[in-house]
Amino acid sequence: MKIKILIADDNSFIREGMKIILSTYEEFEVVTTVNDGKVAVEYCLNHEVDIALLDVRMPNMNGVEATKHLTEQTKTKPLILTTFDDDEYILDAIKNGAKGYLLKNKDPEEIRNAIHSVYKGNSIIQDVILEKIKSNLTGTRQPETKIDLSQFTEREQNILALIAKGYSNKAISKELFISEGTVANYITSILNKTGLEHRTQIAIYYLTGKVD
Repeated sequence: MKIKILIADDNSFIREGMKIILSTYEEFEVVTTVNDGKVAVEYCLNHEVDIALLDVRMPNMNGVEATKHLTEQTKTKPLILTTFDDDEYILDAIKNGAKGYLLKNKDPEEIRNAIHSVYKGNSIIQDVILEKIKSNLTGTRQPETKIDLSQFTEREQNILALIAKGYSNKAISKELFISEGTVANYITSILNKTGLEHRTQIAIYYLTGKVD
């Protein structure tokens, strides 16, 4: 069964170019291309779409707003694909339920892999995007939490703080002298306790006390 993809971008060159690229992969079916977020949402409400590739800046309804509607009203998984890495869009897209946030300058194979990962239920946040989030939330200060830590073990609290600083699982394992597998297990426990979906939401939750 092919992964059904919608592409929403107000730039026809990018929109059609992305369609041509993705159509070269036999596992993908680009079901339609549209030029604004409102049309994207309307299409997904009436058709089966697995992944919606959404540009951020579009007329009538931008990609961030479309993400919110798609998350609340459909089973379509929004993946933000844009040339803009503005902090405000990054945070809003994630808060609205975006399953991934990639810049358009990525290699086609990386975009392909991201689509597969999101389709399987994972979240994809490009490293440069995570750095933007970390910079936006913490600036030059050490992150200070705004949440009640009593529900977390001491080790989980350590990992929460390191995630908020932008540490990868590998970096956390070196910092705490534990294996990457153990780090992953602790993160799973944190996600279960908080009801969050991925590490970027953990960082936002730790620093702001909320993700919505």
